[in-house]
Amino acid sequence: MGEETQAVGTWLVEQWSTRFGQVIESMTGESGSLSVTQTSHPAGGEFFWWEQAFSLAPNATVWIASSAAEAIGGRILRAAGVEDGSAEDAKSTYQEVLNQSLSSLSQAMTSRLRKEVLCSSGKESAPDRETHPTYSVSFALPDIEVNLIVVLSECLMAALHEREAPKSLESKPAKQIAPELPSASAAPKSSKSLDLLLDVELPISVSFGRTQLPLKDVIKLTTGSIVELNRAVSEPVEIIVNNCVIAKGQVVVVEGNFGVRIQQVISRQERLRTVN
Repeated sequence: MGEETQAVGTWLVEQWSTRFGQVIESMTGESGSLSVTQTSHPAGGEFFWWEQAFSLAPNATVWIASSAAEAIGGRILRAAGVEDGSAEDAKSTYQEVLNQSLSSLSQAMTSRLRKEVLCSSGKESAPDRETHPTYSVSFALPDIEVNLIVVLSECLMAALHEREAPKSLESKPAKQIAPELPSASAAPKSSKSLDLLLDVELPISVSFGRTQLPLKDVIKLTTGSIVELNRAVSEPVEIIVNNCVIAKGQVVVVEGNFGVRIQQVISRQERLRTVN
């Protein structure tokens, strides 16, 4: 593995581990320290393996292993006030952390390549061989240290290295590339009436779900109470503008802030039906 390709692998793991820590901090309020080192494939041990493919290239895959998946998930559940969560609940919560951090990793690759990279389907699976580049990630929280293994496929690292924008293009003076851009006269003329509306601010909200409670139950709500919504964790959330659902998407975490990746734009007919 060449030095440049190795640097790409280190960058990739550092990007993911940083986002993994940010997701945990957003869910628990606890920040931890991270360290990344290249290592050999783990021999033996009980690990929860997760395989995540990306649209960058065929077999562009990341595998992440942890022997403390339930401990991490349980910690997040307790931070949310769930003291009696099952082992399956903890594992599912840990998997949600992985999904959010890997989705955020695809955005980092998109920014680096200037080409959209999406998360493909993920599954619980270990690498089929032990020769892939392997990294150890140590994540230290106040009273626990979590060790994770990150394995990168050669296809992913090669595709990420080969598809980077050429340095000659990045250093090209603006005046040299200006003639390649469409001229202002070629731009379509917009309606003056529409131009007047473009600066109008609209309230946008995201709906995680709804429910109905009797007044007697509403009065009993206190700090730490849990209200069950009518939407499963895996279902997309609704993006609402002016009380009208205009799109649906997936919740992601970007640099410690929640965001929504739009997966479906509602048709005009459906929008009219959702107006409250």
